[in-house]
Amino acid sequence: MFTGIVEELGKLVSLEMGSESGVITVEADRVLEGCQLGDSIAVNGVCLTARDFGSGTFSADVMPETLRKTNLGDLKRGSIVNLERALTLSSRLGGHLMLGHVDATGKIVSIRPEGNAIFYTFSAPEEIRRYLLPQGSIGIDGISLTIARLDRDQFSVSLIPHTVKVTTLGHNGVGYKVNLEADVLGKYVDRIMRGGLPGGQGEGGLTLEKLAEGGFL
Repeated sequence: MFTGIVEELGKLVSLEMGSESGVITVEADRVLEGCQLGDSIAVNGVCLTARDFGSGTFSADVMPETLRKTNLGDLKRGSIVNLERALTLSSRLGGHLMLGHVDATGKIVSIRPEGNAIFYTFSAPEEIRRYLLPQGSIGIDGISLTIARLDRDQFSVSLIPHTVKVTTLGHNGVGYKVNLEADVLGKYVDRIMRGGLPGGQGEGGLTLEKLAEGGFL
């Protein structure tokens, strides 16, 4: 689990591709501190498992599902990526809870200055729209951000200069593909409200009548 507070920018050393999967090697510094084999590191918001370490680098397997659902397969040698180590119970939760499980990819639609901020607008694919709400949390390439404006098929965030400086958003322009992760709490609530839980519990979804029957209203 992660917080969406990027610890550092890494650089892609290589992406060795097989027929369907690959191995990614990233140059890093801070995230290597205390890191051991099998630890989780988020790369552009994708939870990967460290399988090997070099001199100032780490490597991780990238399976076919990851390549299908994220932007990792689009990276080139020298690409800049956001890096974050997994959250510990003694860490500050500066962003919001993120799993490193990408729901969809979107693209940067526009970038414009707004006072001391920079307003970024992204496309919102159908599979993630139902989880988005104004002032709600969204993970963009592993960055914990707040939705400032929500339209039918787009959403926008307002960024301070510091965020642009220390993340990949300052390195990429209009048309760049980003990984999107919706708030996990919203996904669970949506599942319960719409269709209940696996195993037949909550069949038909949660309603006001069921809440009343349970004494919650």
